[in-house]
Amino acid sequence: MTERAPLSRKLSAIAESATLKVDAKAKALQAAGRPVISYAAGEPDFSTPQFIVDAAAEALQNPANFRYTPAVGLPVLREAIAAKTLRDSGLEVDPSQIIVTNGGKQSVYQAFQAVVNPGDEVLLPAPYWTTYPEAIALADGVPVEVFAGADQDYKVTVAQLEAARTDKTTVLVFVSPSNPTGSVYTPEETRAIGEWAVEHGIWIISDEIYQNLVYEGARAVSIVEAVPEAANQTILVNGVAKTYAMTGWRVGWMIGPKDAIKVAANLQSHLSSNVNNVAQRAAVAALTGPQDEVKQMREAFDRRRQLIVSELNKIDGVHTPNPLGAFYAYPDVTGLLGKTWAGKTPTTSLELADLILEEAEVAVVPGEAFGPSGYLRLSYALGDDALLEGIQRMQRLFTA
Repeated sequence: MTERAPLSRKLSAIAESATLKVDAKAKALQAAGRPVISYAAGEPDFSTPQFIVDAAAEALQNPANFRYTPAVGLPVLREAIAAKTLRDSGLEVDPSQIIVTNGGKQSVYQAFQAVVNPGDEVLLPAPYWTTYPEAIALADGVPVEVFAGADQDYKVTVAQLEAARTDKTTVLVFVSPSNPTGSVYTPEETRAIGEWAVEHGIWIISDEIYQNLVYEGARAVSIVEAVPEAANQTILVNGVAKTYAMTGWRVGWMIGPKDAIKVAANLQSHLSSNVNNVAQRAAVAALTGPQDEVKQMREAFDRRRQLIVSELNKIDGVHTPNPLGAFYAYPDVTGLLGKTWAGKTPTTSLELADLILEEAEVAVVPGEAFGPSGYLRLSYALGDDALLEGIQRMQRLFTA
C-alpha cells in the first residue's frame, strides 16, 4: 500500500495559540477541582450589555437574517463602522472600504494576505500578540522582530525600525494600545513612526482593537489621524470584542484603501462569506447605542489596573511598567530567574510560569509567547477579589 501523502507543511509549522493553550489548561485544572486563578484569557469578564443582547433577540425574529447577506458585511453595519472610525480614528472612509470579518483575528489574517508577498519582511515590534507571526507566515512573509523592553515601556523607536529595515521590508505592524503590554504610543511617537513608514512606502497594519480602553487621560491616537497621508498604505483592524465584552460574538472589521479591500473581499468571499447576521445586528447596536456601560467597564478595568501594578511591584525582582491601555500588565520578571523558589530554580519565564501554576495555582502566560523570555502577561479582566488573591499567592511564593 502506498504511504499516505503528507499534511500541509505550512499548517504543520503553525503553533497553537499560547494564550488559549494556557487558558485551556487553567480551565481543565479548575474543572478537576483545583482552585486555579487564571490571568491568561484576553477577554472581559463582564456580560455583553443587555441592549445589545436585545438587538440580537429582535434580529432573530426577522427571517431576512436567516439568509446569505453580502460577504463584506451588512450595509448598515459598515455605515456604523465608518462613523465610529471617523469619531475614534479621525479618518473619513466610505463604507466600501470596510469588510466585516469573523472577529479581529480574521481581519488580521486577511490584512497580511492582502499586502504580503512571498519573502516580504514584516517588521513586528515585540512584545507582540502571539497570532501575528503565525499570520505573517501563512502569508509567506518573514516576521522581523524589533524588541523594546520595559526600559522603553515596550515601545519601539523609529531608529530601531530603521535599523531593521531592508530592501525586502514591505509591512509594519503597529499596535497601540498593545496586547500584551498595555503600552500606548504618544501622539508624537505615533506621528514619527507614521511619517517614517510613508517616507519608505511601507504598508502599515494597525490593530486598534483596544483603542477605547485607555486610562489616565491617555488617548490612543490612530496612525492615520497622526499622519493623514498614511491612509493610502494603512489597513486598520478592529472589532467589538474588547470594548463591548463581545468576544464570543465574533464581529471584527478591516478598513483600508479600496484596492487592498478588494483583494481581501475576494478572499473572504471564498473563505467564509458573510459574518453571522444576528451578531452583525448586535454589533450595530453596540456601535450606535448608549455607551454608559462601556464607560463603567473601563472604570472597573482602570481600578484593577492600578491594583495589579501596585501589587506586582511589591514582589522583589519584578518590575511592571504602568500600562495606559488595554487590560494587561506585562511585568519584567528577570529578577526572579536563576533563584530557587519552592525547591526549583527557573531560568526562563516559561519555567517560571509553570512554577507559579504548580505552586501558587495561578495561571499566567510566559513571555516566550510574545517574544523574548523574561516576562509574564497577566490579564486583569477578571473579578477584583480573584485578581488580588492571585497576586497575593505570587507574593507569598516569592517571599518564601
